[in-house]
Amino acid sequence: MASTSRLCVSVIDGNIFVTNKGDRIRLARVSAPSMKTLEGQIAKELLESLIVGQFIAYDRVAIGAHGHAVAAVAEVSVNNKNVNDAMRAAGYGETSAEMATSSR
Repeated sequence: MASTSRLCVSVIDGNIFVTNKGDRIRLARVSAPSMKTLEGQIAKELLESLIVGQFIAYDRVAIGAHGHAVAAVAEVSVNNKNVNDAMRAAGYGETSAEMATSSR
């Protein structure tokens, strides 16, 4: 599968961002706390530091997610560094139950 390359222009929350083409992309295998919490704000800030203003490459693993207007659920990288893995290493990994629910 060929990667799609886009510029990240903004971050919605700790696992959804917007590209210069208007695509809303959700990070696969990543779950961030609600934006109503301090932890959610911290997750968003971390994702912003990793990708805003950067050209990202993504490989779509699913279409749509959780009822949001999300174009794709994807594995994302910047300069050959996997952003999904970086967020998971920071403690934002999905549980098995969440992954089962998001794949429906």
